[in-house]
Amino acid sequence: MARRKLLPGEILSVGDARIPVLDVIPLGHKIALHDVAEAEPVTKYGYQIGVALQPIKAGQHVHVHNLIFSSHHKPKASDLDHHAWTPPATPERTTFMGVRRNDGTTATRNYIAVLSTVNCSANVCEIVANEAVRRGLLDDYPNIDGVIPLVHGMGCGMATNGLDLLQRTLAGFATHPNVSGVVVIGLGCEVNQVDLMIKQIHTRRGVAQERMTIQATGGTRATVEAALEGIKKMLPGVNDSFVRTERPVSELVLGLNCGGSDGLSGLTANPALGYASDLIVAQGGRSVLAETPEIYGAESLLVHRSTSEATSRRLMDKIAWWEDYTANLGATMDANPSPGNKAGGITTILEKSLGAVAKSGHAPLEAVYDYAAQIDQPGLGFMDTPGYDPVSVTGLLAGGANLICFTTGRGSALGTAPAPTLKVATNNALAARMPDDMDINCGPIFSDGVAVAEKGLEIYNALLDLASGTPSSSESLGYGRNEFQPWHIGVVM
Repeated sequence: MARRKLLPGEILSVGDARIPVLDVIPLGHKIALHDVAEAEPVTKYGYQIGVALQPIKAGQHVHVHNLIFSSHHKPKASDLDHHAWTPPATPERTTFMGVRRNDGTTATRNYIAVLSTVNCSANVCEIVANEAVRRGLLDDYPNIDGVIPLVHGMGCGMATNGLDLLQRTLAGFATHPNVSGVVVIGLGCEVNQVDLMIKQIHTRRGVAQERMTIQATGGTRATVEAALEGIKKMLPGVNDSFVRTERPVSELVLGLNCGGSDGLSGLTANPALGYASDLIVAQGGRSVLAETPEIYGAESLLVHRSTSEATSRRLMDKIAWWEDYTANLGATMDANPSPGNKAGGITTILEKSLGAVAKSGHAPLEAVYDYAAQIDQPGLGFMDTPGYDPVSVTGLLAGGANLICFTTGRGSALGTAPAPTLKVATNNALAARMPDDMDINCGPIFSDGVAVAEKGLEIYNALLDLASGTPSSSESLGYGRNEFQPWHIGVVM
């Protein structure tokens, strides 16, 4: 890969070989180190990322014009590597300032959630959240981070499988450790009835809860006022319940995600995040990789690290489901990467996945979770989600992640609530171009030879700061309300 833009005529020294550059090679893009015949495999990171569409000469640019997606070796569920994992040395910091809830979960933020059961009540939920701010309801309650509307475009005209998934996602947010008050608002005639939804919400002891429908309450204005009165009643208890104390790293639940990836993602930000993830897992914390379409082609890296054949079989079953799902819709798994990924140097999904898996570090894979299922197993886990960033992160948050770390090479405008997101740039140019959006720059790994472990420790410490209440860049910019997007799957009736 090019560490800078390479021009024709330059000579590269690679080991004992001297390779003349034949094409313009953009930063982060691939150059052939030897001749490759048509239809022969092309390898990167030691794995096949596709086959040559035409003969490729040493020194040529390798990208979409001469490299195409191909089938790849798939592991068996029994292909486990039983070598013991050597975790990194315990860092100096092993605690953060969080709030231990009475159900054993730990909070990093403190919100009141206004939850719509159906798209028809979404506008009312938005109005309630906006009015709470406009009327200054939180002004005397410094321990409350905000009132967040959890709105979506579903809840009616849905078949059972889609409704079950929606309810699990909504319930996961309503019972999140960072939520101390819940207002559930429906229209009244929807499939996802308020009373039905409430049965899915098993909040911890002391969490305030209000419920209402627009039709029964008297229309939009009456419902807004009723919801605001409900919030006023909650405020003292929600505020007083949130007192930070020193908590061990074992109480962190970290969601791993990436978006707008580029050719440097797999060499800088992702492995650095993987190191930070290993530091958390080694102390008994939970860290969860996601985005099933973006481990396609690299699944062997996770299967080999699975702690049991049952875990690896669950992972392979998820991948098989995605292959069938895309085929039934006339698509292929290589519909990912996106145009932006390709502009950044990624050519095929096989290549993208090899870099994406690096976010998970080297810890053993302990569990595989359904979308929005509760993350209840210490150690490294994997959650079945789409690669679409907001849908994927929504699943992780519904599962109980109290922190999110998000790597990007092209630039991402994403933040989350009720749990905060740390954003990590893969390259110096992005960090300079979007400084208000990035929390950490891992570009020096590539440009200056900074060690992955050094940047990984920087990410780890930033995550502890974030968990302790330091706002992230995306929080400071006001992100987090529009990223709630449950996975819409199944028949729309």
